[in-house]
Amino acid sequence: MSIPNMNADDDQVIAATERWLEQAVIGLNLCPFAKAVHVKKQVRYVVSNATTPEALLETLMDELQALSDADPEKVDTTLLIHPFVLNDFLDYNEFLDIADAALEDMELDGELQIASFHPQYQFADTHIDDIGNFTNRSPYPILHLLREDSIERAVEAFPEASDIFEKNIDTLEKLGHAGWDALDVGPAK
Repeated sequence: MSIPNMNADDDQVIAATERWLEQAVIGLNLCPFAKAVHVKKQVRYVVSNATTPEALLETLMDELQALSDADPEKVDTTLLIHPFVLNDFLDYNEFLDIADAALEDMELDGELQIASFHPQYQFADTHIDDIGNFTNRSPYPILHLLREDSIERAVEAFPEASDIFEKNIDTLEKLGHAGWDALDVGPAK
């Protein structure tokens, strides 16, 4: 597993994240909802320089509020990229409970939600190298902040949304590890 480049500047981190979004998420159609907001430039990319979970939590809360306050036509979703903290997946996974608690404390649950992507993402009861885990693998740890309204509209537009996970697994099984590696969607070098 590659370690994020601790010297990568924000532009490099964002460029690597955009490449992953374009090549993997949109290119493989892992999320049929991603293309529209990307094309309309409604994705906000934020690189956190936090080095502690506490500092990341502060940034997360600021970004949750900023997304809530933003005009959805301008900013529909935020990718909070944090290359310098929670690089261990188990630590990251534990932080997700804290992130969800912050969402509730801010009374933004029901309006926003947080999805998770990580370079070492691993679903429960899977082996670390199972190709299915790559559906949520990103070049850096990412907290994806989404609007509930956008999710509801997307699900209405894609009635088969409940089948996305299974389709993604099938796509990645056909692609295989060599195909994933060929996408070159890792961290900035």
